[in-house]
Amino acid sequence: MDNSEPKRTCCESIADFFTSAKFLIYLGHALSTWGDRMWNFAVAVFLVELYGNSLLLTAVYGLVVAGSVLLLGAIIGNWVDRNPRLKVAQTSLLVQNSCVIVCGILLMVVFQFKEQLVELYNGWILTTCYILVITIANIANLASTATSITIQRDWVVVVAGQDSSKLADMNATVRIIDQLTNILAPMLVGQIMSFGSHFIGCGFISGWNLCSMCLEYALLWKVYQKTPALAVKSGQKEQQQELKQLSTPKELENGQSPEESSQPLMNETTAADKPDSPKRRGFCHQVTEPLRTFRAGWVAYYNQNIFFAGMSLAFLYMTVLGFDCITTGYAYTQGLNGSVLSLLMGASAISGICGTVAFTWVRKKCGLIRTGFISGIAQLSCLMLCVVSVFAPGSPFDLSVSPFKDLYTHLMGEKALPEADHILTGVLPVGNSTTAAPTEVMPPLQSYMSVSLLFAGVIAARVGLWSFDLTVTQLIQENVIESERGVINGVQNSMNYLLDLLHFIMVILAPNPEAFGLLVIISVSFVAMGHVMYFGFAFKNLGSRLFLCCSPEQKVETVESPSLPTTV
Repeated sequence: MDNSEPKRTCCESIADFFTSAKFLIYLGHALSTWGDRMWNFAVAVFLVELYGNSLLLTAVYGLVVAGSVLLLGAIIGNWVDRNPRLKVAQTSLLVQNSCVIVCGILLMVVFQFKEQLVELYNGWILTTCYILVITIANIANLASTATSITIQRDWVVVVAGQDSSKLADMNATVRIIDQLTNILAPMLVGQIMSFGSHFIGCGFISGWNLCSMCLEYALLWKVYQKTPALAVKSGQKEQQQELKQLSTPKELENGQSPEESSQPLMNETTAADKPDSPKRRGFCHQVTEPLRTFRAGWVAYYNQNIFFAGMSLAFLYMTVLGFDCITTGYAYTQGLNGSVLSLLMGASAISGICGTVAFTWVRKKCGLIRTGFISGIAQLSCLMLCVVSVFAPGSPFDLSVSPFKDLYTHLMGEKALPEADHILTGVLPVGNSTTAAPTEVMPPLQSYMSVSLLFAGVIAARVGLWSFDLTVTQLIQENVIESERGVINGVQNSMNYLLDLLHFIMVILAPNPEAFGLLVIISVSFVAMGHVMYFGFAFKNLGSRLFLCCSPEQKVETVESPSLPTTV
């Protein structure tokens, strides 16, 4: 009997965990992120394949997505704030997955009947399909942004309650899920497209999103039921207190709750008292409502006490030192093949997971604000390897080479093949043959020391990067009032996309490998400026206690910011 009780208790604890709101959020986030990562990887491949191995459609899609979030981030966040949590989560989930399903079906039609579509109306039908794919995919991304704001920035905070340690653990777990799905999901859909076809890949992604949508919808409802605090937002709590005072005994005798019986009265009173009620507003006022919401959102973001912490995170997006298409393309020009790059990406994911684990440990020992300071020092120290790589043996760094040499030569009608093209010619199939052409390959590099130092710095810096990202995320979660949590995170997403756009513009202005070293130095400079801003924020809140890891931290006081319009 004595032995059975501990076993029963242990089994009950395990069962309680797998049925808890926290685990259900993890499961729903894993399903959502897996679908997002598969789609984001596949849509870029599909657009390249559709437009004859050109990056034009992919570039247009990236520009549209970034521009949309930049312009609509505050409006999306305001919509999240002004509506019930369950409605926001369910609506964004349905819109996102429905758009991906429709996009997948449309791409299947295009892949199956592309030759016929090219001939119809001189190809205008096919062009219309391209426009529809990019437009619908952009709507899916905007809905994904709303889902990310409401679940990761709001629901997680409510489920964690007032427990800062629990919130840190949940944030770290969510980020680990992001890291794993970012590697595994593209691998799965890539294998399906390699051994099957793009048509099958589109069908698989559409089917996945259909099934995932149903499961995520059910999980959201279960989490909502298990966490009563999600049912009421801060603004709604104040209204309920007023409604109770307006309730009359007669209405209570009719079996109506104070909220139900007084809601129409509250609405009538509000409409009568407010001179700018929607019924009295003019057409111009309604048309300019999104612009006022946009402006008010950015003003509210600027007035937050964590403004410099958020800006410091945004500045980290102005960098070429990440595993994106830019760094990958540079790696190819330096002689690294796909196999080596896949291993480096795996090492980067492991490094990121180590950063999330380190975040929870350092936060418990040193406090949240100091964790960001320590993470920034760690990231900058590792990125010094990237700066050293610019001047190390094997580096192509040479500012005497014009970045537009190849473009100028092409416009002048002279036939010239860029160095990067020499490399790609040796590894890409020629005609129907997949045999490499060793005679076309550029001579091997004299030294791999430069590129080795570059990726060593990038991978090692991921520990500090992800720890710093989690720090700023939790600072925003804990110090932004509940009624503005959505709009502030929406503006933060806009800032991130703005700096990300600037880094692509920077690459466009200096696209040749010889100028990549300059891009590295500029990137490290922006990262350093970001951490300087965070240091100012940390020193303002902690003073000299910033350098004493054993002293307690106080919560950052929230600055009251201007209220936003109640409607969008």
